[in-house]
Amino acid sequence: MGFASGLAALLPAAHAADPPPAPPATPLEAIVVTAPKLSVETLIDRKVYNVKADLQSSFGTLGDVLNAIPAVDVDPDGIVSLRGDSNVLILVDGKPSPQFSGPAAGENIRSLSAMDIERIEVMTTPPAQFKADGAAGVINIITRKSRPKGLAGSAQASVGSHGRFNVGTNTSYVSGPLTVNLTAGFRHDYRSRVLESSVLAPNLATATVQSSRSELDESIHRGVPSATLSTQYALDERQTLSASVDWSERGGLRAYTQRNDSITLPGAVGTSTQRLSRGHDPEFNHDEKLGYTRQLGTEGEKIDVTVHRSTSQQREHYAYLDTSFLPPGPTASSNLSLLDDEGTTDVAVDYALPLANSRTLKLGYAYEQDDVRFGSYGANLDPLAGSAIVDPTLTHDFAYRQRIEAGYASFQAGVGPWNLQAGLRAELTTTHSQQLTQGLDNSGSYSGLYPSVHVERSLSDVSTLSMAAGRRVSRPDPGNLDPYVDHEYTPNLRAGNPGLAPQNTQSYELGYSYEKDSVRYQVNGYYRQNRNSATDVTQYLGNGLSLTTKTNLPRNDAEGVEISAGGKLVSKLSYNLSSNLFHSQIDAAAFGTAGLRSTNGVNAKLKLDFRPTDADTAQLVVTRTARRLTPQGYVSAIDLVNLGYKHQLQRNLNVVATLTDIFNGQRNERTESTPTFTGSYLRAVQGRVIYVGVVYSFGAGGSGKDAKLEYEHGE
Repeated sequence: MGFASGLAALLPAAHAADPPPAPPATPLEAIVVTAPKLSVETLIDRKVYNVKADLQSSFGTLGDVLNAIPAVDVDPDGIVSLRGDSNVLILVDGKPSPQFSGPAAGENIRSLSAMDIERIEVMTTPPAQFKADGAAGVINIITRKSRPKGLAGSAQASVGSHGRFNVGTNTSYVSGPLTVNLTAGFRHDYRSRVLESSVLAPNLATATVQSSRSELDESIHRGVPSATLSTQYALDERQTLSASVDWSERGGLRAYTQRNDSITLPGAVGTSTQRLSRGHDPEFNHDEKLGYTRQLGTEGEKIDVTVHRSTSQQREHYAYLDTSFLPPGPTASSNLSLLDDEGTTDVAVDYALPLANSRTLKLGYAYEQDDVRFGSYGANLDPLAGSAIVDPTLTHDFAYRQRIEAGYASFQAGVGPWNLQAGLRAELTTTHSQQLTQGLDNSGSYSGLYPSVHVERSLSDVSTLSMAAGRRVSRPDPGNLDPYVDHEYTPNLRAGNPGLAPQNTQSYELGYSYEKDSVRYQVNGYYRQNRNSATDVTQYLGNGLSLTTKTNLPRNDAEGVEISAGGKLVSKLSYNLSSNLFHSQIDAAAFGTAGLRSTNGVNAKLKLDFRPTDADTAQLVVTRTARRLTPQGYVSAIDLVNLGYKHQLQRNLNVVATLTDIFNGQRNERTESTPTFTGSYLRAVQGRVIYVGVVYSFGAGGSGKDAKLEYEHGE
């Protein structure tokens, strides 16, 4: 039965009778085969990392788990990059989520529990089934799907340093055609970070050189409750319905002390002020998804329909006390309220048709609408009347809507030792932004064709040669289109750029892999050509104030070689080692630098797993992110070291201890040098966190056997 007859089978009037059930199979004796498992599987278009063996997944966050994956880095602000490029599309079970876009994305990466993550797919050249966003690639977070029959699950609890704690449960029930799963948890987190900036620039009024310095110490207490309810019901042998509801909150007390000083060389203090801030930043996230799968006439032929809605609402409110020590002045009171509403609605229809000779055709259509609303309200308090006076520099309202219509076709075929996957995705994007406070209105549309091709050549049973090429786009984040100047962290002001253009990327890859039993070696060379990539540019405004905004670079290219290896050093000690040797080049002549600038570097990760006994596992993870270029300078390297230990008390009871960022290496330091000023900007997180807790499994889930992993090959 072909595509047309398959669609006809969906209509009640043309519903053919289902084929008679197959006769019962002859009972066979069970044969158990055991073999070493690889923590990573290489498919033609992606790498799939099983993270359940990572001890950080027990009590850590999504950021902790991502940081241990080759080619993926998470900076102290939670910004995720792939091969040094932060234009990454992050999906959850193949669907976008506002939690991982916008101004709160980094905070969510650093806050959300990794408890229910089963594996992570990394696609540096994604296939046509996936949205063309993310010039650097796609990271697809796959939550646990495989469930044993009957009632099963696990519960965990842990305590950490500085009042942290984490409790959660994952419970499933499988009976006949029905599967129900409930995941719930509460995480109390604490973060302490330091922000320091210094600027050296001429003071035109006094014809001297002025040094301005700002120091900010911030503490953040957060409660993160979450719950996910999902269900799947097989209507018959051919039809399946699924639904899921996900809810989470994040927020708590956020306070900082900031000191700003300016010095006119050679040492005379010009100004000295202090700001005390105290407030809350609650966020509410909801995600609902409906799915329908119909198996059609040909074996393996199916159609999937999904409807998905995801929303994120953030409400922040802060109160400030500002004191001027020099020149002396009275203490002033003010407040600032921020709102951020983001919603994504998407509908997708995907059709897969197996053809003769191991060939597969996939077709699909997707519609996505993104609605964003940013707003702020700032007021200064009159010390005499006690009334609030609106501050126009702190008050604004911005709305943005984006619609994306897409269609794709993908074809995969295997001929002898060759395997080919080729696809083409067409997307039409329309946008409408409104800066309501200033009465600015901007609409536009653009379209693009995004081809991708993957080729594999089997050299032997254990070695493979691969090639890939693709075109991607990175659409501007709505927050980077808002021209409002953000004064939250004075003197480091930020603003968007309504003229920011999408980035287009052309990428090429060539790789070789060797996999036998538990031994794995891979070498991948890549070249990435970026046009109109978005980057930060800072200008000095005088009086110690700097303004950072986004602009497009005409050229930003990168090439490199990724090398990874895994296996056993000795019988009880296994390793995974990866490195990225890269060369990057940017054209920043338009921003006051001398034409093309380039740099070389090495990013590296090492993971050691030591099993002295069957009941004990120890892990060491070391990551190194090299220095990278910016248009006006560079960002310094970051080094992280994590430790973990697990002891099995009983078959279904484990004790786990983790120590994250032993040496407090989460330091993001940016150095800038231009003809008009030199400066440095540091954001450092006190990242050393200790967790000790227990994980208890019950029902069939406590058998100690690993569930079979089923890998998705696209949407």
